[in-house]
Amino acid sequence: MPDKKTNTDALEKIVSDARRHQDERAKTYREQALKLYPWICGRCEREFTRTNLPELTVHHRNHNHDDNPADGSNWELLCLYCHDNEHQRQLEAHGQNSTGSITSSSTAGATHNPFADLKGLLGKK
Repeated sequence: MPDKKTNTDALEKIVSDARRHQDERAKTYREQALKLYPWICGRCEREFTRTNLPELTVHHRNHNHDDNPADGSNWELLCLYCHDNEHQRQLEAHGQNSTGSITSSSTAGATHNPFADLKGLLGKK
C-alpha cells in the first residue's frame, strides 16, 4: 500500500504541472491579445500603460479558454473589475451565486401590486 507522502507528492506534481500549463497557455494568448488590441478596457474604456498593464485581462467571449483563434475573435480586453463583473453576470444568468452554488428559485417574490385597482382609481374622476 503506497504511503501518504507518495500520494501527496504525486498529487502536488499533477497540480503543479496543470498550473504551469495553464500559465504558459495564458501567456501566449495574452501576449497575442495585447499586440492585437489597444490597451483599453472594452467595457469601461479605461486606458492602460505599462505600469498598470497587469490589471488588464483577456476575456474569452464564449467562456472557452481553449478557444484561442490567432485573429483574436474570441478575446476582448477587460480591466479586472469589468472582467469580474462579466463572470458574475454569467453565473447569475445560469442561476448561480458568487460562490458558484446554485441559487434557490423558491424565494417568494413581491405580493403587493400597486396597480391592482388602477382602473377603478382612474374611473373616479
